[in-house]
Amino acid sequence: MKLTLGFSPCPNDTFIFDAMIHQKVDTEGLEFEVKMADVKELNEWALEDQLDISKLSFHAYAHVFNQYILLNAGSALGFGCGPLLIAKDQISEETINEGPVAIPGALTTAHFLLNLAYPGIKNKKALLFSEIEEAVLDESFKAGLIIHENRFTYQEKGLVKLIDLGAFWEEKFQLPIPLGGIFCRRNFDSNLTEKIDRVIRRSVEFAFANPEAPRAFIQQHAQEMDPEVQQKHIDLYVNDFSIDLGKEGQAAIQHLFDYARAQKIVPESDLPIFHKYSE
Repeated sequence: MKLTLGFSPCPNDTFIFDAMIHQKVDTEGLEFEVKMADVKELNEWALEDQLDISKLSFHAYAHVFNQYILLNAGSALGFGCGPLLIAKDQISEETINEGPVAIPGALTTAHFLLNLAYPGIKNKKALLFSEIEEAVLDESFKAGLIIHENRFTYQEKGLVKLIDLGAFWEEKFQLPIPLGGIFCRRNFDSNLTEKIDRVIRRSVEFAFANPEAPRAFIQQHAQEMDPEVQQKHIDLYVNDFSIDLGKEGQAAIQHLFDYARAQKIVPESDLPIFHKYSE
């Protein structure tokens, strides 16, 4: 059975999916047609119901509850791994609110966190995450919201951190920050959903046990070609939560949605967040 699978070219995703898409682990008869794209585009594709399985921001998930459901394996959660708001120099909250501020997509969890920390920002524009540093450097934007490997490179370019939005979340709620997860179609048979979940977990576990195995695939697609930066990226975003959300991971995601719905940031829904297999 062949399924469409969407994920980003970032090192954490290529690390996770290498084994399963290249048949290095038992995929239980599943094959995957890979559609690789930036997280902004993946989120937009989900609104159009384009893919069978996809990496999505948790913020985006709130808008596609009817079509997709969260799997237990493959998620990016953790401590000290949140998005950063950066600028050329330290600037005031008033200047930040005036903008313009570059964001890596309206449906990213990064944008959701920015709304929590700076609800007064009105002038925002979505760019590809890889374009944001340069857009701030050339003063097209007063500030920029960076994700992925850019958090390891902004200082080398002379940019400064205004706020770590992951730390903001952690201090406010004492929970790991849920950034993105892996989702499949909600209307899949439960047996198929559970099979996909098992295969993804097997792929993550293989990568942890054989860290050199996905190296060529990671290098082929990484925006930042320095292997040290690639490894920092993987270490930051792939962890025990990527194997199994567990109670702590599920609690963090549940709180994110409860809080976002209470603040009217995302739509209400009576559908379950998690597939029953992960409960």
